[in-house]
Amino acid sequence: MPIKKKAANSVTLAHAAALRERETYVLRLYITGMTPKSARAIANVKNLCMHYLQGRYKLKVIDICRQPRLARGEQIIAAPTLVKELPLPLRKLIGDMSDTARFLIGIDLQPENTCVQSNEDTA
Repeated sequence: MPIKKKAANSVTLAHAAALRERETYVLRLYITGMTPKSARAIANVKNLCMHYLQGRYKLKVIDICRQPRLARGEQIIAAPTLVKELPLPLRKLIGDMSDTARFLIGIDLQPENTCVQSNEDTA
């Protein structure tokens, strides 16, 4: 019987992976004005999304200097902060998103126990 169970698990995993590849990611990036760090975070998030999510994402950039109530509602305590609203679970990442591995793990595109070469490793 273990063989049948293993085959069923493989089908379930393949189905889950196929669904994950079609999910739309809803992201919000909280920044503080157009500082160099904010600009870098915007560019990094856009590049990573274009590369890894290829049209399966919605990104909203929110300047908390102009819209402080939105930051309070999300309990944003540092900027830049990326909030992954969907797919669940909700995740928050702080920083300029220059570490590719941390970004992928943070938005649940890459399991924590796998190795991904980060931008910091190549610099």
